[in-house]
Amino acid sequence: MEKYSELPPIGDTGGYELLPVPKLEELGYGDLSQEYIPPFRGGETEALKRMRESLQDKEWVAKFEKPKGDPSAFLKPATTVLSPYLKFGCLSARYFYHCIQDVYRSTKTHTKPPVSLAGQLLWRDFFYTVSFGTPNFHQMEGNKICKQIPWRENGELFVAWRDGRTGYPWIDAIMIQLRKWGWMHHLARHSVACFLTRGDLYIHWEQGRDVFERLLIDSDWAINNGNWLWLSCSSFFYQYHRIYSPISFGKKYDPNGDYIRHFIPVLKDMPKEYIYEPWTAPLSVQEKARCIVGKDYPKPVVDHEAASKECRKRMEEAYASNRLGGNPVKGNSSNSSRRKFSDGGQDVPDSSMSKQPRKRS
Repeated sequence: MEKYSELPPIGDTGGYELLPVPKLEELGYGDLSQEYIPPFRGGETEALKRMRESLQDKEWVAKFEKPKGDPSAFLKPATTVLSPYLKFGCLSARYFYHCIQDVYRSTKTHTKPPVSLAGQLLWRDFFYTVSFGTPNFHQMEGNKICKQIPWRENGELFVAWRDGRTGYPWIDAIMIQLRKWGWMHHLARHSVACFLTRGDLYIHWEQGRDVFERLLIDSDWAINNGNWLWLSCSSFFYQYHRIYSPISFGKKYDPNGDYIRHFIPVLKDMPKEYIYEPWTAPLSVQEKARCIVGKDYPKPVVDHEAASKECRKRMEEAYASNRLGGNPVKGNSSNSSRRKFSDGGQDVPDSSMSKQPRKRS
């Protein structure tokens, strides 16, 4: 909170060269004129405005409790959406922290870390600290706090996840929001990260991390890697049997599927009974909704029930191997897992994971 009466003089940069602001093309972006414009404006003025608006509701600040919140809320997000402003330095984390403390002092009770709003800033510093002190924090190999897990490679399934074409509307809507807005609610991030890794596809968390690194407007090296380590149960969190359902989890918050209808317009006329599982809708219903599954919208790439069961099994094997000091990455998985997941050295989904799912949440 210290204030300064003057700034150092402009001109003397020592041995540093002042570079011009790079053009979009130099940053690797093409023509953005036809791109969907996200609803978040940049800059310090916008950051301070958003912060003040969030802190005006003192009751909301006092009761804030992560991970609670509505991941399907998009017209008015259920969080402050200040993470990109903190990442780019448009908002001082220290100033934000003290402003939160001012609100706490004016309320009788408030939530405490680690779930409180101030606690989220502490988590930010936690990831900064642990990433600084952990060699190879950004990868599995050579990372002493990371479980060594024999993730499989499957380019087709990875691309389906990345491009929002998994056939699970809840997962696809989140990935489309990410591509269009560069942001989504933290519980939505949990859903898609779990689906890619230990929940359904069993694909390496580093691949998902790279997609987030590219597309998130609040992507922060320490936090992004830390959260992927966490959500893949590679570090920090180890209850790998707790899997986010790609069906029932979103339905709990948004039974009508408004979030899905907004980001996947082809499903906008699907009845709410089928919006999370369109493959279960009778053909007559699909025709009336003008969305034929397998033609206008993809069939599910895996059967969640079978895939999640197999993922739990493989995670259990990987954990057991890590406890025994083995290296599952070098081939300590069971014969049944290798038979189901690989063919001639190339990982492919087994028949139980690629069949059309039954109606189940």
